[in-house]
Amino acid sequence: RMSRHAKKLRDHDINPCVAETEATTKCMDDNNYNKDMCTDYFLKYRNCRKFWHEIMMQRKRNGVKPEMPSAEERKKILESMG
Repeated sequence: RMSRHAKKLRDHDINPCVAETEATTKCMDDNNYNKDMCTDYFLKYRNCRKFWHEIMMQRKRNGVKPEMPSAEERKKILESMG
């Protein structure tokens, strides 16, 4: 059974970087947990977290609720950026 924390990490509305998280985990599994083999995945994950953290802080400053846009809203934000 999955813990509440694990469920949150897999929830696309809560975690904007589910795909990056899963890709990093798969890379680590496939490469016998050799971090050096997965540098690109870690970088993509870090960039994803940083990007959505900035969006969240901006929304917080502007009083927008919820602070983290829903999965659908995030998709539109990304599409508008090209």
